[in-house]
Amino acid sequence: MDLHSVILFCVSAAVVFGNKIEPHATDVGADEGQKATLSCSYSSPGGTDYLFWYRQYGRSEPEFLVTTYSTDTETVVSDVDSRFSVKVTKNKKIHVDLEISSAAVSDSALYYCALRPTVTGNTRALYKNISLFNPMRTSNRYRVKD
Repeated sequence: MDLHSVILFCVSAAVVFGNKIEPHATDVGADEGQKATLSCSYSSPGGTDYLFWYRQYGRSEPEFLVTTYSTDTETVVSDVDSRFSVKVTKNKKIHVDLEISSAAVSDSALYYCALRPTVTGNTRALYKNISLFNPMRTSNRYRVKD
């Protein structure tokens, strides 16, 4: 069987409601059939944040893969593709890892990690300009290439 390399690239960082979400590494590589992990981390002043992973092929719309909460301690498996799972770990920062259990050339795409904080108190003030939240602008992006 021929093995193809799958290479993951991080392209940008962003600030979301005061939280900067950023990659652990600028590139990650894996061979076809091997595990690949995409990692983002951010600092949070507390509370629960919603964490999302998306995938985008070419110029198509981003596709939702999986979501979890910053307080989850269990691995969450994607309903879209069971090879994809997300796990949250906490040290000084909150780490959000998307694991592809068996990387394939067909996984070549642009990947986004995004977060959205939950709200307590004055929700109208925080979400007054909700149109500013856009996963394309408030995420880190990874590209998988063969």
